[in-house]
Amino acid sequence: MIRPMSQANLFVRLARDAADLAAVQRLRYRVFVEELGADGPMINHVSRLETDGFDRHSDHLLLIDRNLPGPEAVVGAYRLMTADHAHRAGRFYSESEYDLAPLRTAGCRLMELGRSCLHPDYRGGTGMLLLWAALAEQVNTRKIDMLFGVASFPGTDVSRFSGPLSMLHHRHLAPPHLRPKARSEQFQAMDLIPDAAIDRRQSMIDTPALIKAYMRLGGQVGAGAWVDHAFNTIDICMILDIARMTPLQSAPFTKAVPS
Repeated sequence: MIRPMSQANLFVRLARDAADLAAVQRLRYRVFVEELGADGPMINHVSRLETDGFDRHSDHLLLIDRNLPGPEAVVGAYRLMTADHAHRAGRFYSESEYDLAPLRTAGCRLMELGRSCLHPDYRGGTGMLLLWAALAEQVNTRKIDMLFGVASFPGTDVSRFSGPLSMLHHRHLAPPHLRPKARSEQFQAMDLIPDAAIDRRQSMIDTPALIKAYMRLGGQVGAGAWVDHAFNTIDICMILDIARMTPLQSAPFTKAVPS
């Protein structure tokens, strides 16, 4: 169970039933399909749901606005997948894009994060802080050692993000013993610009907010990006070793948001 975390009209809890999951998938359709142009065989355009085969095997954090009716009340979401979930599903979601052998053999309790999204009206406010606080509680309760998952740049034009990708490769690459590698089918090298030639300021501006948040927490990346043409994204594998987080890095992650 998760202790509900709330502030004003917003609170976070785990999905409880099929109706909750459908509300999450409806929000994901708005963000990933309508806003970012994703597509794929399991997207239901008739019902306006973004689904995949891992949803029913995972836990889902829901950010809820108690002032909104029905499914519209779900305004943020995060998918959580533990090793037990992955066993039931057959694999982690990320394993279609990355070889996770270094993580699987590291002797760590793993949790995969995915499908993070916020309704446009709730970005830049307390919503993400509430989700982070709830996620931190899950990490502590389940005694997770390592968080990981794919995070995305929008579109499939790699040249548009040569600066950020190169910055991540040169300055945030995971050590070899914890470094997943993008599979060869859509492997994209990330060292596109020499480190000395990177415009760090512009690269940070061009980096999506979620990836910047992981970087602030001490996040590292796997080897290579994966170009997902169906979902219209350039994916990187982010890794967050809980034991490596300094108190300063962990403060925004573990700080409880007052109710």
